Amino acid sequence: MTFLERCWYYFNLGIIQGITEFLPISSTAHLKALPLLLGWQDPGVSVTASLQLGSIIAVITYFRKDLSILIGGISKAFFQNRWKEKGSKLVLAILLGTLPIVFFGMFIKIFWIGYESSVFRSIPSIALVSIFMAILMLLAELLGRRYRSLEDIEPSDGLLIGFSQALALIPGVSRSGITITTALMMGWERQSAAKFTFLLGIPAISLSGIVEMKGAIGTFTFQELIPLCLGILSSTFTSLISIDFLIKFLQKQSMMIFITYRLLFGVCLLVWFYLQS
Repeated sequence: MTFLERCWYYFNLGIIQGITEFLPISSTAHLKALPLLLGWQDPGVSVTASLQLGSIIAVITYFRKDLSILIGGISKAFFQNRWKEKGSKLVLAILLGTLPIVFFGMFIKIFWIGYESSVFRSIPSIALVSIFMAILMLLAELLGRRYRSLEDIEPSDGLLIGFSQALALIPGVSRSGITITTALMMGWERQSAAKFTFLLGIPAISLSGIVEMKGAIGTFTFQELIPLCLGILSSTFTSLISIDFLIKFLQKQSMMIFITYRLLFGVCLLVWFYLQS
């Protein structure tokens, strides 16, 4: 690739990362599948991890006021033993909800050496998982009672949603998709489900990015740094847009547009794969 081609490539990968990280359609699936469909080279784990920096910056920036409240909740909980206050309960729910994905992520990293090339990361697997998630999201929309808000959160809610978040380690599941779906099944309002999903995602996305970046340091040449920074910048801005869009969209709309998209995405991937075989 020439320098300009590399800039264009990373810029577009950043856009894909930013849009798909927070919308319930799976960033891992799209960063794996779209380059193949478009004839681009596979970005690899190091590039994907680097682009996650943009999403981390975006979610921290967007929820900076909420994070300051959460820090106050941590202080009250640990130093004043005020664990029953709403802010403290939210902090505890996020902490407990982060444990499952950290545990299973570490287990895969340590004991499943060939996970990156396993069948779970294949196009047919991503397609089938996407279709399954579309069905699961539809059930959540039809069966969810939507009578609970973020004000009603209990630490046990965080743990249960956290276990579902761990399923996002399977490409195609979507971290936001599975956590919002779980929250809806538990009776949460859509907007509250989305907001908790984003707050819960801060430690999960940050830890994932740090772990992968640790292995990526030193793999980029000097000529790649500017294109990579451009990709991180595009990831940051598109992530901010995606977060704001989904929060406002779910105030009045259902997830049917994402359910339909996921179903079509999965079917199209299967058709494409078998036509290539």
